[in-house]
Amino acid sequence: MPSLKDLRMRIDSVKSTQKITSAMKMVAAAKLRRAQEQAEAARPYAERMERLVRSVSDSVSGVEGTSPLLSGRGRDIVHLVVVMTSDRGLCGAFNSSIVREARRMISELYNAEKQVKILCVGRKGWSQLRRDNSAAIVDLIEDVGRQRLGFDDAQGVAARILEMFEEDAFDVCTIIYNRFQSAISQVVTRRQLLPFALESAGDEQTQSSEPVYDYEPDESEILDVLLPRNMSVQVFRALLENNASEHGARMSAMDNATRNAGEMIDALTLNYNRTRQAFITKELIEIISGAEAV
Repeated sequence: MPSLKDLRMRIDSVKSTQKITSAMKMVAAAKLRRAQEQAEAARPYAERMERLVRSVSDSVSGVEGTSPLLSGRGRDIVHLVVVMTSDRGLCGAFNSSIVREARRMISELYNAEKQVKILCVGRKGWSQLRRDNSAAIVDLIEDVGRQRLGFDDAQGVAARILEMFEEDAFDVCTIIYNRFQSAISQVVTRRQLLPFALESAGDEQTQSSEPVYDYEPDESEILDVLLPRNMSVQVFRALLENNASEHGARMSAMDNATRNAGEMIDALTLNYNRTRQAFITKELIEIISGAEAV
């Protein structure tokens, strides 16, 4: 049975932890608002950019000399999986859900007899994946948006992917991240970055309703500029979605931790009062028994 001193120390310790989790919850809530606004503001631009690239790509589809960023190199052997996680923990299942989906995809690729390379954006994904996929990890990019997430961070990640593609290090690139829905809900998302997936966009009716344009200069020159730009935009969108999801998950996790700490303090306080009452009762019995013996 723990002593009164042990119980007091335990209560003080849990109270200190509760103060920390409560402060982290408020900080995450403050950051979440701005991150959510950025993520929601980036969606229309990213979708319009993707639609524009698709519209131009339809005009040159099947034409010789098309950019390999659009048509690929005719191979589907080596897959680059870009796993986007956070550099910090204490955000519930945010990182674990992304790593779980990455492992599922890696397993599917291995079962299909494909080669897999992994690019980790964020330390938490790297620390989990290196346990059983260390040989497949080609690089780690960390401290992305440490001060404030900007488009330069996305361009840095996109430049690393393009550099590997130009070196013929992979054939297909897929990014895995969490898409923000609400503070308590994030959706793990796969998106193919390279080659640009024409079949991933809307149905035939939607595509047939798109207006027809004449482009100046020609479509190939426009695509040479648009495709790298589009990839940077899609990476930036994924980073913003991930950032908002991380703050939402951390706020929810710290809220749960704060409430659990409060319940633990109540239980420990009740145990402390009962133990104290038992000690007092025991001392009274000893005093009365001693007085009767005299």
